[in-house]
Amino acid sequence: MQIIKGIEIKGKALWIKKEKVLVFGDFHLGYEDALINSGMLIPKSMFSEIKKEVLELLRLKPKIVVINGDLKHEFSRISNQEWKDSLELIDLIKKQAELVIIRGNHDNILGKIAEKRGLKTKDYLVLGKIAILHGDEIILDILDKKIKVLIIGHGHPALSLSDSVKQEKYKCFLLGKYQSKKLIVMPSFFNLVEGSDIRKKRLLSPFLKNIRDFEVFVLGDKVYKFGKLKKLKSI
Repeated sequence: MQIIKGIEIKGKALWIKKEKVLVFGDFHLGYEDALINSGMLIPKSMFSEIKKEVLELLRLKPKIVVINGDLKHEFSRISNQEWKDSLELIDLIKKQAELVIIRGNHDNILGKIAEKRGLKTKDYLVLGKIAILHGDEIILDILDKKIKVLIIGHGHPALSLSDSVKQEKYKCFLLGKYQSKKLIVMPSFFNLVEGSDIRKKRLLSPFLKNIRDFEVFVLGDKVYKFGKLKKLKSI
């Protein structure tokens, strides 16, 4: 589904069609280890699922792949799982496209991993009138008048839906505005946690202080356009 002209939702990623750029957000590799170390018993299946989804999306044959922040999960260290999975994912992508890694708030020491593959992390990437940044802080450079579209992650937006029997939470994209620019908010790519319910929680990004007028695109068996959030609050 096209979220704005020239940019399509492809699974949990974005496809910038003209430039052939594929954008992923918030992999949080190593999250399973963090949960296991906290005492939870879970199977280590997330990375194999991520690889499968990434390989499917790479069939689009992108020229550039962007990881838009939070490639890894731990803040102040690199776990063994993070080393292994991050390098494997980087290698997988680099075989097919140029890779750009945007630094996220979980990526304080990600540079050590990137350097192993001859890469440097960036604070943001500008593609013509589009700026891609993680979204945990406002970077003044991207407020240039020439930039018309912002793409961020960080907030992990999701929407809870329920019937008389059960309630389920679904990842979603958001489309709104920041100042005069169109703003697209991506969901997290990791599967263990759907994200923060946009009707119940304030999303942790300075770009998202008021999202009542943002349009909601819910990911299910296909992409569903739900309309503006302020109308969903009454459902």
